[in-house]
Amino acid sequence: MSGIVLLSGGLDSTVSLALFLEKATVDLALTFDYGQRAKDKELSASLEIAKYYNIPHKIVALPFLQEQTRTALVNRSHELPQIMYEQLDDLQGEALESARQVWVPNRNGLFMNIAAVFAENMGEEATIITGFNREEAATFPDNSIEFMAAMDECFKYSTQNKVKVASPTATFSKSEIVREGLRVGIPFEKLWSCYENGVQPCGHCESCLRMKRALIANNAQELANTLFTVP
Repeated sequence: MSGIVLLSGGLDSTVSLALFLEKATVDLALTFDYGQRAKDKELSASLEIAKYYNIPHKIVALPFLQEQTRTALVNRSHELPQIMYEQLDDLQGEALESARQVWVPNRNGLFMNIAAVFAENMGEEATIITGFNREEAATFPDNSIEFMAAMDECFKYSTQNKVKVASPTATFSKSEIVREGLRVGIPFEKLWSCYENGVQPCGHCESCLRMKRALIANNAQELANTLFTVP
């Protein structure tokens, strides 16, 4: 089996990669530059993680996606949404609005279709590995198991070797992903899971808050303090 991981340099994709490696090999890590705020940090983190796991790494530039994205994840004229811990599970209110403000048009669909081009050249049983999770799938439907199944169905027609999609983290919450990350010993110090591009993660964006909450739930407060600025 050949594997291509969509590696953002963040928690979910890194744990998904590590879990996949327990059963199979990964031949390539793809990271996308679409002008996201944290581009420099994400590219650096993904390169370091690929080196850590001894996997070839390729950056794919998508300037047109930057041009087509109006939301705060790319457009710096918009403020990133601010959300509090108690609002992370407000799936019909604040959490949904936060997701809307950082949505990138068809991002995961585009990434997976690009990855499928590489995967089709890898021969039989090629798999695209993604870092999806059930917690964020509630407000980002392109993180869901249903979306993965739809892409599998698409690839039956668009790839000759019927590329598959896998996400070992897809049924997990963030807390469960951190638990698995601690179990397999991922290099937490190399991750970048923040929407911003600062010296340290901001500790306030939704992505930071979800990771901090998950670390604390796993009794990893000291690690959380090390990775994040203290609010």
